[in-house]
Amino acid sequence: MTAGILLLLFGAVTAWLSLQIRVGTLRAPGSGFFPFYLGLLLILLAAIHVAQLWPSSGALPDEEAGGVRQSSLQRVLLFLAAMALGTGLLPILGYPLVAFLLMVLLLYILGVRRWSRLVTIALCTAGMCYVLFVRWLQIPLPTAAFGL
Repeated sequence: MTAGILLLLFGAVTAWLSLQIRVGTLRAPGSGFFPFYLGLLLILLAAIHVAQLWPSSGALPDEEAGGVRQSSLQRVLLFLAAMALGTGLLPILGYPLVAFLLMVLLLYILGVRRWSRLVTIALCTAGMCYVLFVRWLQIPLPTAAFGL
């Protein structure tokens, strides 16, 4: 239950912060377009998850008795910390490098331990996102502060 509430709050903060930059429209999306709608989607999915866990009596379930493992809460907290770190590094390192490093970190948190698989998936994901957003949709994404 706690993990679902944290994800709901994270989605709300993401959507709210996205409104601080230009969102744009579907035909002319701005830098905040995708974060805003992904934040809304996260809010919706987290709310559905919390509603499914909510007992009919209206009381919050005991985390231990509800079968929520400590590792799942730690995993959600690590995800949130990784996203915050990636957001902080974005203006310094730029989108391509941060997307790659963030994907490696998230996959590692999920339990992928083979480095060849981690690097391959992260390179493909970061590369495809760059091609999709920068080249195809022509959305300007942050570049590194040191010129890359």
